[in-house]
Amino acid sequence: MKKKQTNLVLVTIAIFVATFMTAIEGTIVSTAMPTIIGSLNGISIMNWVFSIYLLASSIATPIYGKLSDRMGRKPIFIVGIVIFLIGSTLAGLSDSMMTLILARALQGIGAGAIQPMTFTMIADIYPFEKRAKVLGLNGSAWGIASVIAPLLGGYIVQHLSWHWIFFINLPVGLITLLLVVFFFHEDRQSAKAPIDYGGAATLSVILLALMLFAQGIGTANLLVNGFWIVVALAATWLFIRFEKHAKDPLIPLALFKNRLFLSVNLVAALVSGILIGFEVYIPMWMQGILGLPASMGGFAVTPSSVMWIFGSFLAGRLILEKSAPKILTWSLLIIGIGIGILGFLPIGTPFWTFLLVAAFLGTGFGITITTTTVTAQNVVTEDQVGLVTSLNTLARTIGQTIMMSSFGVIQNALFAQGIQHDSRLKMNMLNKLINPETAKQISAELLPKLRAILLNAMHGVYWVGVILAVIALAINFWSGRKTVEKK
Repeated sequence: MKKKQTNLVLVTIAIFVATFMTAIEGTIVSTAMPTIIGSLNGISIMNWVFSIYLLASSIATPIYGKLSDRMGRKPIFIVGIVIFLIGSTLAGLSDSMMTLILARALQGIGAGAIQPMTFTMIADIYPFEKRAKVLGLNGSAWGIASVIAPLLGGYIVQHLSWHWIFFINLPVGLITLLLVVFFFHEDRQSAKAPIDYGGAATLSVILLALMLFAQGIGTANLLVNGFWIVVALAATWLFIRFEKHAKDPLIPLALFKNRLFLSVNLVAALVSGILIGFEVYIPMWMQGILGLPASMGGFAVTPSSVMWIFGSFLAGRLILEKSAPKILTWSLLIIGIGIGILGFLPIGTPFWTFLLVAAFLGTGFGITITTTTVTAQNVVTEDQVGLVTSLNTLARTIGQTIMMSSFGVIQNALFAQGIQHDSRLKMNMLNKLINPETAKQISAELLPKLRAILLNAMHGVYWVGVILAVIALAINFWSGRKTVEKK
């Protein structure tokens, strides 16, 4: 009997749509959140609508990655899509903030399979020399989502209801599901070794403790934060013990002896931290300092998404000729210089300057993230590709989560330092300043001082980004400058 062949075009479209669906989720919910709070109340627990999604997807990601190596990408991807769609349906039907939070947890569990599986399926169906280019195109879905999500979210809330920001996932997800079911074919035998339940349980505790610690960064409750660190360390000790004795360990510890594998994942985590700072704080700069509307704030980071694709294509050419550490040296220098420029820009900097810096940074981000992903996939055997792709995705998520909380601490500390020198200034004025509409309520006499304080906080955030880039360069140098061998 003739073996069925994967339809490359249709499966690639399905992968792109699935990536876009999960990428748009966070931003579109943020856009609708004021309306959701007005409908369901529960402002005191609204952060959990976002946090629980991140927690659930982070915990599920490495488990799905391992299962995909044992059982195949297709069944895991299908399970992830189905769980995500069930979660989306329940979220749309929610009549209280608590039921919405529980539904978001289910969405996160599904997303934990979708995100890494898209990268892994690309690795399966495309050869090494084409993979970076396709990863770049797929990664552009995040940039497109960042532009479309606020517009789509606003339209849905205004003309339909907030429930439809979740229901809209159903037709999109079903089309993706059908494309993968009928057009993606693989030949993979299920592994016979017992599943490493101990490793899965202890890794889940480690990730839960790390995420809760990240959520608590900046709070005064040092006892709680210390508790989560102790839990993470204890769970790590147990995890190592389980993995040493497991017949088929969830994460083979030998992976961490590979300096190239370890370094590219650490670099990916650090650069993802820089990326989230860039994407979150540039719109704040546009609105609070330049007084531009929110749409222009989002447009300021758009060139980075466009040039991300170019950077990925460039990485695809370079990785065939040069070692990953050499490529990353140059891309990390680009990122460090770009973030450093933002740390110096004065208050009167014109809008077009930010477009140029965003394009410059986008090139660096595209080269770096694509190179780290392809390298992580290529330094292991074929039966570990799903796992290492999931670990790479997880490293980026952890990097973004921890650095987003850390940037918030730095910003608030610099805000507090700035307003203490003038008794007329209050913290709530800075909240108003960031929105051009509410900024009109502030006395014109105080606006220059508040903008100077906001600018100082922006500079502080981006100089931390420079430090992260320097650390990433040091880790990259430590990696041993090994050339990646093509599988």
